[in-house]
Amino acid sequence: MHKKSLALAVLLTGACVATATAVTAANATTAPAAHHASALPPGYQLVTLPNANVPNFQRRTLYCPGAKKVLGGGAEARGNGAILVGSFPTDDGRGWIALGRQDGYNDVGISVFAICAD
Repeated sequence: MHKKSLALAVLLTGACVATATAVTAANATTAPAAHHASALPPGYQLVTLPNANVPNFQRRTLYCPGAKKVLGGGAEARGNGAILVGSFPTDDGRGWIALGRQDGYNDVGISVFAICAD
């Protein structure tokens, strides 16, 4: 798919989601407002592993503190031509792994983020 076609598809998808959300909101009956803090799972914590340069394709792993489990996560590859190759949970569900590469260099900057809860 060409870049322009992909961008258009993303924009159209966003427009459809926004329209569906607006219609749903307009048709909804009045319900008590949900408080943002109560919507978070018990023990919610965002944990970060700050950017560091590592050799291309070397994994960086971030673990949740204590007995918390990971609910989700992400990563960022930094540098000229940096590419995030992988971003996924650890096998035991306690952390997040990320790896990347940078064209023309032997290392890449990788930051890792994990959403943790009890």
